[in-house]
Amino acid sequence: MSFPLVALGNPLLDFQVNVEPSYLEKYELKANDAILVDEKHLPIFGECIKDPSVQFVAGGAAQNAARGAAYILPENSVAYFGSVGKDKYSDLLLEANAKAGVKSLYQFQTEHETGKCAALITGHNRSLATDLAAANHFTPDHLTKPENWAVVEGAKVFYIGGFHLTVSPEAIYTLGKHASENNKTFSLNLSAPFIPEFFKDVLDKSITFADYVIGNESEAEAYARSHDLKTTDLSEIAKYIAKEPKTNANKNRTVVITHGLEPTITVTYNKATDSFDVQEFPVHPLDSARIEDTNGAGDAFAGGFLAGLVNNDDLKTSIDKGQWLAKLSIQEVGPSFPYPKTSYTSGN
Repeated sequence: MSFPLVALGNPLLDFQVNVEPSYLEKYELKANDAILVDEKHLPIFGECIKDPSVQFVAGGAAQNAARGAAYILPENSVAYFGSVGKDKYSDLLLEANAKAGVKSLYQFQTEHETGKCAALITGHNRSLATDLAAANHFTPDHLTKPENWAVVEGAKVFYIGGFHLTVSPEAIYTLGKHASENNKTFSLNLSAPFIPEFFKDVLDKSITFADYVIGNESEAEAYARSHDLKTTDLSEIAKYIAKEPKTNANKNRTVVITHGLEPTITVTYNKATDSFDVQEFPVHPLDSARIEDTNGAGDAFAGGFLAGLVNNDDLKTSIDKGQWLAKLSIQEVGPSFPYPKTSYTSGN
């Protein structure tokens, strides 16, 4: 079976809890940030399980985006690769993906449990603390198994969650090379400020394959710091990324920067004319009283945007689909969407 969209990322089960800002301070965490945990953070998960507000939600940034794209696209459009343990947590993820219409092509680990993420909610903000566990053990040979490579060959759009840059760069390069050599669309999300700060070389190589790079304002600013750009102007940062070396010269690169309630910025670099097309798209308005939480809003945007790419929509429509889906998601608990499905209508 052919799936036009293939995503690669770190499958996680989110432990979502409401906390006070003092709880973040206790573990030296920041609102609207994402980290990989070290030993001092491990007690968080036990504390989350005991918290009466805890909700278990299928997570993992690229997996969230895959379910978001599937929400808009026809049935059997999305396949997802990642690594999980053989346990009750992966059963929950399989169930969530099946309900959303995403084909799970997991690599199962017998010696590691499914990864988990503490999504710590303070008001409309979230801080993500992740223990990758099994997700950290994905290997490229899982992609190249004949039955899985057939799915790769049948795809036309690829999406990489930036968090996977810490796991298997070779798997990312494998998909990137395939996309470039076959003139397919390759997209990448910056995902968190620590990615450009601590995984700069892997990110730079991955971007050479990318036709689309997605990020938010804090990730773009972290990219600027790591590349010594000496600017916080989002359009200028996006221009730099857009003009970075590119493997497939047949396609221009577009950089998409979301900025909360501020307009979404896009920059497309045309190498033939050495020029930039810079655009801004106001976000869809929503009464703050209707916001449940913003955990997964960026992933929802990416999912809607990817659905546009699969559908061969123009940039404006793809951005609009992303903003529409993000608006739906923030009215739900965690990175999820209303059921029965709401149909996309432009400008709403």
